[in-house]
Amino acid sequence: MNLGSQKNFVALYATCIYGSTSLNDWFVGEYPKHCRTKLDMGKGCIRFKKLDDIPYELIGQLAAKLTVQQWIDICENVFKK
Repeated sequence: MNLGSQKNFVALYATCIYGSTSLNDWFVGEYPKHCRTKLDMGKGCIRFKKLDDIPYELIGQLAAKLTVQQWIDICENVFKK
């Protein structure tokens, strides 16, 4: 996960969402419970127009959902030689 400040928004780059459909579905379902704004999401990034709109608790839950070893396993399965 990484935060990036762009010209018109703050982006949370969470490639774990792109790598796991179940995690993606969970996040999309939980987002409206934590925010009033519409979800602005790409494949691996989530965009926020205002800093006050960032759901820090939800991002913390997202980070806790996937261990480092699970992420390594996903990457190794995708990039098998």
